[in-house]
Amino acid sequence: MKAALFCAARYVGAAPHDIWPLSGEYYSSEAAVRSIETTFEQFRCADEFGFDWVTVAEHHFSGFSLTPNPMVMAGALSQIVRRAKIAVLGPTLPILNPVRVAEELAMIDTMSGGRLVAGMMRGTPNEYVTYNINPAESRERFAEALHLIRRAWTETRPFGWLGRYYQYRTISIWPRPVQQPHPPLYMSGSSPEAGAFAAQNHIGIGFAFTTVPLAKSAVQHYRTCAREAGWEPAADNVIYRAMFHVADTDEEAFADMSTLPPRISLADQNKAIAEGVRQSGYYGADAVGQQQRTSRRELADRIELGQIIVGGPDSVFAQVKRIHDELGAGVIDLVVGAQLGARTLHSIELFGAKVLPRLRELSQQ
Repeated sequence: MKAALFCAARYVGAAPHDIWPLSGEYYSSEAAVRSIETTFEQFRCADEFGFDWVTVAEHHFSGFSLTPNPMVMAGALSQIVRRAKIAVLGPTLPILNPVRVAEELAMIDTMSGGRLVAGMMRGTPNEYVTYNINPAESRERFAEALHLIRRAWTETRPFGWLGRYYQYRTISIWPRPVQQPHPPLYMSGSSPEAGAFAAQNHIGIGFAFTTVPLAKSAVQHYRTCAREAGWEPAADNVIYRAMFHVADTDEEAFADMSTLPPRISLADQNKAIAEGVRQSGYYGADAVGQQQRTSRRELADRIELGQIIVGGPDSVFAQVKRIHDELGAGVIDLVVGAQLGARTLHSIELFGAKVLPRLRELSQQ
């Protein structure tokens, strides 16, 4: 089983994490620079301790993530992370120019010597507010954009494109991807429609901030659709993302996580937006509900659901193995659960040194 480290480049300055969009009055350039430096340090650590991938993503207008353009971050990582693959999970296709996405991802694949993993995402409701794109068009825009990108990567002769949402007189991208016929592709597989589309187009699927029972059902649907399409997905075609924190003992890990300040998840924020709390363009804590500091019971419940992975090395291995066994997932995408300085780096080191070697054995069984 492979392991990836996802760092969202969370803003480490003093700012609320339950408001979208977040006012610039909270912004400190010094804190933002420190946030990026912290992210680079964590990715270096993951590369040093054997993680297979490092992962970046696209988010806007929030202290949750300082990567509105994940390609810029991935380009920087191609010169910092020397061994691990660089997973861009991903550009939000419906709000972007797909030809530009094809060019930028091909450039990253070239800069990294063929280490790109390309995750194409539809995005979340707040992303459509960001660039004023009609969310009702998102699924069709996504499908057309993905087909266009794939053709741009594989077609060697200039070609034109006349689609419903995108029209181009001539396309002939330079540079071209190092990996042939193109870098591995992934997309979200949470909905039945997405799972079927991915299966029909031989695309891997990923799950983020869901639960093991929900993901298990979605994976079964995906595999059924793939068999109907004439192929069998491998374990590496399934990614599962969860927040993680490893310490020397379970008690230390739970203590670290339970002292975190309350956070409102992006899923909660997007739920509020989708339910129509839009009038002022401001979505704060009142819209998404209040959360208290995380209790040990709440942590245990979330571990049981597979939403978080917390504990000493043995406990964390057991939690990841359960995800592997129940989903047949070949990649665990681990989200840095806490910005705790040296303890966070120690968490990454412990996973790489004491958990990851045991996970490798799962692929050989």
